[in-house]
This record gives sequence, structure tokens and C-alpha cells, in this order.
Amino acid sequence: MKNKTQTLPLLFFLLFFNHVHSWKKEEFRTCHQTPFCKRARSRTSSTSTPLVATDVTISDGNLIAKLVAKSKQEETQQNTNPLLLSLSVYQNGVVRVTIDEDRSLNPPKSRFHVPDVVVSEFQSTKLWLQRVTQETLDGDDSPSSVVYVSDGFDAVLRHDPFEVFVRDKSNGNTRVVSMNSHGLFDFEQLKVKGEGDDWGESFRSHHDKRPYGPQSISFDVTFHGADFVYGIPEHATSLALKPTKGPGVEESEPYRLFNLDVFEYIHDSPFGLYGSVPFMLSHGKQRGSSGFFWLNAAEMQIDVLGSGWDAENGISKLPKNRVDTLWMSEAGVVDAFFFVGPTPKDVLKQYTSVTGMPAMPQLFSTAYHQCRWNYRDEEDVEHVDSKFDEFDIPYDVLWLDIEHTDGKKYFTWDNVLFPNPEEMQRKIAAKGRHMVTIVDPHIKRDNSFPLHKEATEKGYYVKDSSGNDYDGWCWPGSSSYLDMLSPEIRSWWGDKFSYQNYVGSTPSLYIWNDMNEPSVFNGPEVTMPRDALHIGGVEHREVHNAYGYYFHMATSEGLVKRGDGKDRPFVLSRALFAGTQRYGAIWTGDNTAEWDHLRVSVPMVLTLGLAGVSFSGADVGGFFGNPEPELLVRWYQLGAFYPFFRAHAHHDTKRREPWLFGERNTELIRDAIHVRYALLPYYYTLFREANTTGVPVMRPLWMEFPSEEATFSNDEAFMIGNSLLVQGIYTERAKQTSVYLPGKESWYDFRTGNVYKGGATHKLAVTEESIPVFMRAGTIITRKDRFRRSSTQMTNDPYTLVIALNSSQEAEGELYIDDGSSFNFLQGAYIHRRFIFKDGKLTSLDLASASNGNARYPVNTVIERIILLGHASGSKNALVEPSNQKVDIELAPFWVQRKNSPAVMTIRKPNVRVTDDWTIKIL
Repeated sequence: MKNKTQTLPLLFFLLFFNHVHSWKKEEFRTCHQTPFCKRARSRTSSTSTPLVATDVTISDGNLIAKLVAKSKQEETQQNTNPLLLSLSVYQNGVVRVTIDEDRSLNPPKSRFHVPDVVVSEFQSTKLWLQRVTQETLDGDDSPSSVVYVSDGFDAVLRHDPFEVFVRDKSNGNTRVVSMNSHGLFDFEQLKVKGEGDDWGESFRSHHDKRPYGPQSISFDVTFHGADFVYGIPEHATSLALKPTKGPGVEESEPYRLFNLDVFEYIHDSPFGLYGSVPFMLSHGKQRGSSGFFWLNAAEMQIDVLGSGWDAENGISKLPKNRVDTLWMSEAGVVDAFFFVGPTPKDVLKQYTSVTGMPAMPQLFSTAYHQCRWNYRDEEDVEHVDSKFDEFDIPYDVLWLDIEHTDGKKYFTWDNVLFPNPEEMQRKIAAKGRHMVTIVDPHIKRDNSFPLHKEATEKGYYVKDSSGNDYDGWCWPGSSSYLDMLSPEIRSWWGDKFSYQNYVGSTPSLYIWNDMNEPSVFNGPEVTMPRDALHIGGVEHREVHNAYGYYFHMATSEGLVKRGDGKDRPFVLSRALFAGTQRYGAIWTGDNTAEWDHLRVSVPMVLTLGLAGVSFSGADVGGFFGNPEPELLVRWYQLGAFYPFFRAHAHHDTKRREPWLFGERNTELIRDAIHVRYALLPYYYTLFREANTTGVPVMRPLWMEFPSEEATFSNDEAFMIGNSLLVQGIYTERAKQTSVYLPGKESWYDFRTGNVYKGGATHKLAVTEESIPVFMRAGTIITRKDRFRRSSTQMTNDPYTLVIALNSSQEAEGELYIDDGSSFNFLQGAYIHRRFIFKDGKLTSLDLASASNGNARYPVNTVIERIILLGHASGSKNALVEPSNQKVDIELAPFWVQRKNSPAVMTIRKPNVRVTDDWTIKIL
């Protein structure tokens, strides 16, 4: 016994050391080492079993059919039963197709359908199909079944050979998105194990029993009229997805969707990272945008097929202006959604109508966060907090990593290092600031730990393949993992965040979920074995990619319960899945202090936004390594525009708080953070737009300029809302950079107000002061130019309007305000204004919906400055109505807090209330 006790700490040390200090490619499977992927990737239309649709009818408002092998001989050889297909249509151009085994034929078990992702509101938008039209397509001998989708669009079930597609009737019945156009559909049915059957798979030292045999599904999806495809996070690669197979493509892996804990991930790779959202969006100049989503939580591999791949394999004669993809999953069912677009924003609205709109964050969480593994103790926390004040740098949240706990037992505090956690939080909260502590999914197997004891007694842990509580290794050592697939267990977990259960927590404390892929240091590929068992006999392989999502959900709902349903939660998660946007923020994981990681953070965050996860960002400065001051400054200058803005670092790195790199670098970092705080009203308005439409805060250029081909593959620059274009600096000692400014209208330098022509590439000198940021002519944004210690202390500060006039001397923009913390906005307690400048007059209009309830948000805040960029007049006065007040127009600094800021045309102290209707006429 003594020897075993001595061995375990050594084993854990070796696991920990290996986990923290290296990323070894050989520890993770390639497609060739993954049997289902290898089989699917080698399949061609001639080796696939062709299927035909039979017994087509309408039932319960759905088009249903059986899919059978084209010949009885093939059906007998494959030993397969008919599959059941159901096609449903929903409002706003959404088509859902499910394909599953026929349960009336008694398969060995029910295949897993992912629960609690599709929102209940979506079900109410179903269009109950009343009839189906038969139509013979060109070149076919047998009819196809056609149903109405929306004005201008039909869904077609082609019977022989089986194919499903949506077509655009207004454009000559051209296809939009199609499944199985190339005949690559394959569905491996569950089997009963007989004598001599051995379906097990081994990888390195791990063995997967696979008790029901191979159960993978694969099929091709084609995006017609597309130039590029995007989405399917999470990967450290370009925004526009590169081909992974086909002529001219070097040996490449498919894009892998399998949630993994990857330390020091490499950039420019299709390798799977911490999250998986199997949603792809296409875009092209000819057709616009469309989308496809496969609701499946098993491992997935996706090939983007290069131009000419079909000719090489003799498959298809479809028009060339398209992008073909191959989707492969280890398990589950087909539960696929087609989105017709036709604009990028339409596709995002359609996708989030299925998986839910992004949550409205608390205002403080949209500001700056300071994190490190770990702030040592209460004295260190107090020191860091005071230094921000000393150097006049605002921040809103201070974070504590795993070392704050008692022996890595979550919901506890180290009573030596953090003996007075409530007092510590109250001191931080007195300045309007907040704290975050980490709570991971692995529970320390310690019988003296009440949480573990209760979970064991209730049977709440995931089981191993033999039915015992699964025991894996993570930060605490021997650990077990709660079965978050169960709603009962999620509710129980949520109760642990009450102030009574989480002793030492206060209302200003929020939560960070890390390691929730789930990470298991001694598991296969550093994760849970695929044959582990969840509630209802669901194998972990079927639910793996959604495990972290359910953990995030349970934590978020727990914080809502903690506040009696009145306080919006803030929970940061590393793992993600479709629907994650409803529960909180995401960060891109354990990046490195390298210029390439700064560069790849932009397409990573953009891609998350395209998958509905608008509230995301990368660790500023890089988690691993020690950034040189120039890299750190450039990262702050870019990171200040991420939707989620947090600096974080590994405990082996040097301390890197903003004041530790000399006076000049401190000044530059302070200025970058000040820019974010000035723009908080604009960001908060954009978060509300995301909350109501699904359109992300941080956007690819082509989302705002969908017809400009020069933007389609540009992922060095991005838009914040529709008004600001940001171009990062990604190289050391850069002296100049090129920036493409799209559109026909002008752009204004957001630092100087200088004008630049749209539709052109500009070579610009690079200075250390800032990265290039431009404001789009024709837009209005709102700033707060007085800097405080935190966003909370800015609540009653006046606003500045920045009006960037276009060639017609017009502009418009919006401002959204609520209390920044509660759910009262759902009852109408908010202010939503639209500002329109036209014919020399600025008008404020009320956009708040009277149908949202009787609640109101009272505020007396005023607008104290109005900046006019590009105004042609030399006017000296303006008239405010209805007060009939004349106010001055003068040249004043564009940024009042910056030294030597250029003077611009400014309406001084109009002092109109943001709640009121008013006009200001230039005289």
C-alpha cells in the first residue's frame, strides 16, 4: 500500500508535466487512425450503396419517406433496414431533415438525438405541410417531391437517386444547398454483438469496446453559387476554409470537430480544439449566402473539397460555381438544417432562430478583465487592484485560477491564502468592480469533500464502460465527472452556486468554467473514453462535443437561481457547442505569446461569431510564453476590440500587468484600454443587436460588404458593428501596412478624423500609438469620454456622439441603454434611440417597443458633445428643439483625453437627454 501511495503522486506529476509543457501531435488521432473517418474519406459514389426514397407522404405536417437500398441484393449484402426520413419546414427559410433507424424494427438501442439545443420558440415556427407536389426534374425518369419553404424557395426530395436540396425559384430554380448530390451518403446501422464479433478499437494504450459496432454517418453537402465557406469552429486557421482534399491539395487532414484540451496549439491547422459547432456558412458574389447545420454531438470530420475533385473521381457534372464538402460523424443521427439566406445576416438570424440568440451580457463583462494563473493571495489581489488606480488604468474584473481553492476542490477557498474572501470581494466591489473564480467539471475524489460524497451517494457521476463511477486524472489528481446530460444533475449542480452552498461568495462574484471538454489527463487524447456511459445508456462518444455545453448551461442557470432570477449571469467557458451563445462567453484557449497567435486570433474570433458565439476573445498577450513589450502593446491595441477583452497568463510566465513594461508602454496600453471604455456604449448597443438578431458584434468585412470580392478572404481586418473597421498590426517593428477600405463611401481615421477613399487599398505609415481604425461614412456611434475606475462608475456620465457624414451629408446610428445587470429589459425597461442626420438636422427617435411591457428605465443622462466629421458648412451655431436653445459649434479635440488630438467640428454642450425626442439644426 505504501508503494502505491508513493507511486500515484509521481504518476500525476508526470501527467501534469507532460500536459502543461508540450503539445505532441502523436497523442492525437489523425483521420487515418480514426476508422470511421478513414472509411468515409475513401468512399466514392461507385462504392457507396445507392438509396432511393419510397413511401413518400405527408404526416403531422412533415414530409416523410423511407430510404431503401436501390436493389434487394445490395440491401441483403449490407444487412441493412430501411431508414426513416422526415422533412420539416419552418418560418424564415429554414428546412430540417432528420434520418434515423426505424425504431419499429427494434434496433439494439435508440440512437442519440441531442437534447436542449434547439430552442422551444423555434418549434412554434413550424409550417405544417398540407400537400406535396410531384415534379420530374430534368434528366430524371422518376418524379421528385416538392414542398413550399418560403416566397421564392422550395425544398425538393429527389427519389432516385436520393437527394435533398433547397432551390431558388426566383433564380431559375437554381439549387442553394443540397445533400447527397454526389451520392456519398452512408449510414452504418447498429448491430447486436454475436459470437466472435470484435468491434473494438485501440489508440495508443487505450481500448474502446464499441459494443454496438461501427455506427458512423457520412454524406456530401454542396453550397451552390458559393465562392468560399466559413464556420465550423474551433480551429486555429483562416476565416475562409481552405480545401482539405482534391487536386492540388497536399496531404491534409479534414477539419476535425472533437472537443480537446490542447496546450500550445499550433496556428494554421485543421486540428480540432476546445469546441465544436457543426455549422457552415457559404458566401459568393453570384448567390449571396446560405448555411447548413448538423445537430450531432459525436466526433465529426469535415472535408472541404477542392475545385476539380469531382472530375478526378468521375462523380458529378454540377455547375462549377459551388463548394462541395464531405461531413463524417462517428455516431448519432442525421438532424440537419438548411438555411436559405440569402444575405449573411439572414443566415445568422436563421441559425440562431434554431439554437437561440446570444445572451445579453452584463455591462461590466463587456469591459476589461485582468487574469493570471494565479494571483497568489488576498494581498496580491489588493496590490494589483490598487496599481490599476495608481496608473489610471480602468478595469472591471479580477480573476482567480485554480490555486485559490483548498486542494483543487471547487467552491472552496485556501484558508491560508484567502482567509477572508467576502471582505476581499467587498473591497473590489466598492470601486464598482467584480471578481471571477474558476469552477471546473472534475470533482476531487476525496471522501472528506462533501460535494464528492453527495455526488457519489446520488449516483451523479458519469460511469465507465463497466458501470462504475468513472475515475480519471485532472488538476486534483483522482477525479470523477458529473453527468451533465441529466437535467436533474444540472439542477443539483446549479444549486451549489447559492450563497449558502458556495461559502465565501458574494453577489459580485462570477464564474469561469475551464477544462470542460472534458479534459482527462490520463484519458485517450486527454479526454473521456468514448465508451463511458451517461444517463439512459448514452455512450460518451455520442454526447462528447456537448458535454462542456451542458456544464456551461448548468453553471449559468445556477447563477440565475442564485440571484432569484433577477441577475444576469456571467460564465466564461472554454468548451463550446451549438447553443453556447445562450449561456455566456468563450475564449480561444491556451494560445502563445507569438505574433502568429496574435494574427490567428482574428479569424478564430470571427468564426466563433459566425457560429452564433458573439461574446468571445483571445487571451491578450498569449497564455504561454513571455511577450516582448511591442507584441504585448500590439495585442492590447487589437484585443481592445475583441468582444471579450481579457489579459491572461500561465503561472510560469513573468508577471505582465500593464505597468510593468516601462512608462511609454504603460501609456500605450492605458490608451488602448481607454479606447475600449470610451466605446462601451457602442459595444453594449451591438451586444443588444446580437441578442435580438444573432448578428455578431465582430464581423467579417463581407458581412457588411457582401458584394465586394476583395473582402471574401480578408481576415486581417474586421468590422465592429457596421461602423468601425479595425486592421491589426501582426509583424514586429512594422513601419507600414496596407488596409483595404471597402464600399463607395469614404472612411474617417478614428484617431485623427482624416478622410480616406472607399473601394481602395491604402498604404499607411505605422506608428506605435495605435493600430489603424476607421469609421465608416454614413454612421453614428456613441462614446463616453470621461474615464473612471470601472464601467460601473461611468453609468451617469454624459455621452459623445460621433457623426461620420457620407457624400450625401447623411448618417445614422443607434444607442441602447438598460440597467446593465438585471432582466428588466425583457419587460421593456430600456432606452433604444435612433439618431439620423439629414438635411443639416440631427434627429433622435424612440425605437423602444411599446409591446415589451410597462417597465421603464429612468435615466437623466445627457449628450454633452456632438462631433461632426465631414460636414461641409462653416456654421458657428445650432438650434436645439423643442427647447429653442441656441448652442455653439466650434473646433475642439476629437479625443478630449489625448494629448495633441486634432481639432474637429463639435457642437458643444447641447445637453439633450438621451431619453427624449429632439432635433438639432445646423444654422
